[in-house]
Amino acid sequence: MHYTIFSIEMSIRIKPLLSKTIGIIDTGYIKKWLVLALLIGAASGLGAIVFYWAVNGATSLMLGKLAGYTPPVPGGEGQTVVSAITRRWMIPVVCTLGGLLSGLVLYKLTPEAMGPGTDAAIDSFHNKDGLIRRRVPFFKMLASAITIGSGGSAGREGPAALIGGGFGSTLADLLRLDTRDRRIALAVGVGAGMGAIFKAPLGGAILGAEILYRRDFEFEVLWPAFIASIVGYSIFASWNGWSPIFSFTGTFTFTRPAELLGYAVLGILCGVAGIAYGRSFHGVRILFARWKIPGYVKPAVGGLAVGIIGLFLPQVLGIGYGWLQFAINGNTAALPIGIMVAVLFGKLAATCFSIGSGGSGGEFAPGLVIGGMLGGITWWALHGLTAFVPSNPAPYVVLGMMTLFGGIAKAPLAIIIMVSEMTGNYNLLVPSMVAVVIAYFLTGDNFIYEAQVASRADSPAHRTEYSTPLMDKIVLREAMVKNPATVTPDMFISDFVALMAAENIDAAPVVSHGKLVGIISNLDVARLSEQDWPKLHVGDKMTTELVVGYADETLYDALNRMSRNKISHLPVVEHGKPQRMVGFLAVHDLTGVYDAQRKMIR
Repeated sequence: MHYTIFSIEMSIRIKPLLSKTIGIIDTGYIKKWLVLALLIGAASGLGAIVFYWAVNGATSLMLGKLAGYTPPVPGGEGQTVVSAITRRWMIPVVCTLGGLLSGLVLYKLTPEAMGPGTDAAIDSFHNKDGLIRRRVPFFKMLASAITIGSGGSAGREGPAALIGGGFGSTLADLLRLDTRDRRIALAVGVGAGMGAIFKAPLGGAILGAEILYRRDFEFEVLWPAFIASIVGYSIFASWNGWSPIFSFTGTFTFTRPAELLGYAVLGILCGVAGIAYGRSFHGVRILFARWKIPGYVKPAVGGLAVGIIGLFLPQVLGIGYGWLQFAINGNTAALPIGIMVAVLFGKLAATCFSIGSGGSGGEFAPGLVIGGMLGGITWWALHGLTAFVPSNPAPYVVLGMMTLFGGIAKAPLAIIIMVSEMTGNYNLLVPSMVAVVIAYFLTGDNFIYEAQVASRADSPAHRTEYSTPLMDKIVLREAMVKNPATVTPDMFISDFVALMAAENIDAAPVVSHGKLVGIISNLDVARLSEQDWPKLHVGDKMTTELVVGYADETLYDALNRMSRNKISHLPVVEHGKPQRMVGFLAVHDLTGVYDAQRKMIR
């Protein structure tokens, strides 16, 4: 039994590109990930079906039956029609009730899943060894269906990403895979979930590798993500239909280079709007986080705010894809230019309140709606310049969708491909490259996903890949905790769980009569039922076959040993006295000292 699974992402030594390539085409690697990718893809596809059904059911019940409002749907999901609202006064009530129910589900059962799901998956990849609790995807699905179905301004992609990623994490844990493989499985699941729910298998696969970083790429995810995303998409589309989400009449080709000037203007506007989207979202989230009221009440307050906006502007309620379809079609009767402007600002505010308050859902769909409306408005303002602007608003709407979110999500390649797949049109790739690149660089250090890191070098998953020279000069006594929290063999598991929460630790050495006899970690506890915690003792589950370190060893030696044994905590003992503990080393202790030394060198 390992006391904490930990794997160094590549190797302690930086491998050359050739060896990476050889490792990827290794037959064992292909066989393993072929099977895993098929399983992850199947689970993602089935999960997407259940979640799609749940969202539609919740929308029909809450907005439909209670408020008497049926939002329009995009062309690929039905008829795009505007229906009358029979009980408009009920909209704030329904939105508030949905926020409260969603908050209760998440706050009481899975508080780590509050807010957007994609960020939770990214954070798990970088900071939690790819671990997602098994209950999280189910309750995230339930809470998100309630949020969206009650009119909350949120998308389906965050929960879909967490469903796929959660299954990837669970599968890796059940098969006792190491941390490196668990992280890959999680990212593969994220891509498969996105590819299925958006009917965008290529974009989803690339997104699983690109969304983790602001300026980098997780290349190891790509091959299994392609397979998993295809499987997930095939299962979902077999049930939901093979048509793209948005219908796109006519053929739009890029044949006039002068139009690039107009698309460059759109890129600038989307970059500015993306900055506003990201800063507004995080600003509202911080305000709600600081508000001293019960956590489950906050989404209800956010829902009330959305309901008040929706009372006057029902176009902001729910996912909003139907209104995007009107914009693509250039239907100014159903969506006049004045309403487009109102939706641009109203959707931004509604999304900040829905998700920033702790409600459950994704930021992707609202970002597409905001960008699409901005594209339509820009076309309306420039359409008189026929030398630089096409005669139809559809290209501007579609490019607005991909440009705003591609820039602020720091995933330009994936978003370009995904939106192209969602609209079934690949003829706008050249102008999209111009607009999205401008927005990407203009947004700079602004972002929508907080858990993203700049590059692989900044991720705990790859930290040692870039740190060998300095680690060879630092010894363990400079990094170890000299007086760590310890437990005894007769302590109950429930008391150990309380100690972990109080001390903010993941593992503890077990000491009996002054002698080191074992170690126990959060993963040892995670595999137990909560009902057994008060019955079992630490001695029943601790690891007694210990791997230890010495105070005069280097960090490089310690990490090498931890990597080989797949552990993340190391008792430090005296030479020749393995039961005489002088310190305790966790990976975050090691990396903290390393970071401090690196800053001094700089």
